[in-house]
Amino acid sequence: MSTPMPDHVAPACQTYWDWRAACNFIFGGAGAGMLMYAAAMPSPDPRLRLLGLALVCCGLLCVWFEIGRPWRAANVFLHARSSWMTRESMVAVPLLIVGLGGIWYGSPWLSWFTAALALAYVYSQARMIQGARGIPAWRHPRVVPLLVATGLAEGTGLGIVAQLMLDPAGLPGWAAMLLIGLVVIRELAFAAYLGGLGPSEAPRRAREVLARCRRRLIWLDAAAISAALLGALAAHHAWALGLAGLVTTLAGGWFKLTLVTRAAYQQGLALPITPVRGMGSTRSSARPGW
Repeated sequence: MSTPMPDHVAPACQTYWDWRAACNFIFGGAGAGMLMYAAAMPSPDPRLRLLGLALVCCGLLCVWFEIGRPWRAANVFLHARSSWMTRESMVAVPLLIVGLGGIWYGSPWLSWFTAALALAYVYSQARMIQGARGIPAWRHPRVVPLLVATGLAEGTGLGIVAQLMLDPAGLPGWAAMLLIGLVVIRELAFAAYLGGLGPSEAPRRAREVLARCRRRLIWLDAAAISAALLGALAAHHAWALGLAGLVTTLAGGWFKLTLVTRAAYQQGLALPITPVRGMGSTRSSARPGW
């Protein structure tokens, strides 16, 4: 008689990274995306860059609070050869220094250097997620372009909202088309990511959570694209473009929160051959929860 598989060996959602760790990706990704958006402006507004740097700092502060021993946070710089969290922290230091220098001196070259460091920062965050090998939904290589794409979209959306509030006249005419393009790229990246998460790539519950998130994100992104088109076609409907940017940012943040806290099911137990008790024949491999 074969031995039944107990329920506790099925994949369980991780609890080590909570909403505070998710906020590092939410604030850090949006802030870095805003820095790249600000660098592309014809005359960069220093307030946009300052807000982007403040968001990056907020993300780092959240993850500092999430650490069990926050006063030992300096140890994160000791593993540059093996840890993408270390590389993220090492990129954050020159990002803040160069970003503040660009604001102080008003140099366009420093603005573009800041944007390059911001892109490296978002990439490091994405690779940090992928580096968690025990979480199947995180370790898939297609999660990297998805997180980079959503960071760019969120930063651009938030940058448009901030610019409409601070200096509406300085908003370039191509901002709406840029936002629409980045939202479309994010949707394509999400579709490719889910297409790669087959039954053999991630637990069933993780795929179900991400599928529900995908359905809702489609509606949110469709609403953002419609609002951005309305804002681009009529100058007196600039509020619609701001609404599109806000929806884009909130949708991306909600997706990251879902990915980190609700879709992060662990590997679980996998047996190459299911054992039996006493006399009888063995069964094929078993992966409960997959």
